[in-house]
Amino acid sequence: MKPRPLMQLLAAMLAGITLSIAAWDANAQSRPIHLIVPYAAGGPIDITARVLAERVKDSLGTVLVENRPGAGGNIGADAIAKAVPDGNTIGIAATATHAVNPWLYSKMPFNAATDFAPITLMVRVPNVLVMNAQTAQKLRIQTLADLIAYARAHPGQLNFGSGGNGSAGHLAGEMFKKEAGIFAVHIPYNGGNPAQLGLLSGQVDFNFDNLATASPNIRSGKLKALAVTSLKRNSTLPDVPAVAETLKGFGIDTWWGLVAPAGTPKDVIAKLHEAFVAALSAPETQARFANLMAEPAPSSAQEFGAFMQQERSKYQSVVKASGAQVD
Repeated sequence: MKPRPLMQLLAAMLAGITLSIAAWDANAQSRPIHLIVPYAAGGPIDITARVLAERVKDSLGTVLVENRPGAGGNIGADAIAKAVPDGNTIGIAATATHAVNPWLYSKMPFNAATDFAPITLMVRVPNVLVMNAQTAQKLRIQTLADLIAYARAHPGQLNFGSGGNGSAGHLAGEMFKKEAGIFAVHIPYNGGNPAQLGLLSGQVDFNFDNLATASPNIRSGKLKALAVTSLKRNSTLPDVPAVAETLKGFGIDTWWGLVAPAGTPKDVIAKLHEAFVAALSAPETQARFANLMAEPAPSSAQEFGAFMQQERSKYQSVVKASGAQVD
């Protein structure tokens, strides 16, 4: 091809890309973006989504948050996957929907690996291993090492609660049992709140709970925090060690991020990424998230995609070891 026609072709392609971005910008201002949250209103995921929706309205226009809970998040995630890939429907991908459920559910309505275009990781929230304070005092357990030593010396005499089979607390407990070489009986409850009440009342000995949920009872002295499940200590509880300080490499936390349907144009993904990463990086956003013990964790789209793949690989073995299955 001669140089002049080649330059004309490249110029036409560049103009087309520019027009595509400009057209989407104009469309975003005239049509609201729908941000699907696969969980009920009022929880940490919903709150953070609404905070970001408010912060990006100047750059993206109106963003409407839609809650579509059910089936462990699968109903909402499926709605994201099957939406028109034009940038006007995006949604939340979470630990459950994109890492746990593919192995927990015998049938999935979507493919977590191929039906979504990653935009950015939003938030990571550590879990915390907590004991009933009176139980810990009675058994003379002050540290994670004490808990492991007691469990090894008294196999099957400790139990732990969770919000149900296949829940984050259940899988964290199974991973902990495997890595620590201990056996403790799992007591599933119908949700996280009943599990916490079971721990507070002494029905169970320890739980892996969300840090935001457990913090008030830790501060009041009702629960004793032995370790956080992130690889490093959390700034809100700097005196509480990470499990990884005792069990090298142990890391399991709750995360969520933004995705679009697969096939959404790359230039549209780039525009969404720019707006939401700016919102996540704003000091006001970080302050709001801190109240939820949630740490903003913006990433590139490629990094978020690779991260979700790593999480799926990790939870494949964890779910298998737990024996949990939803038909």
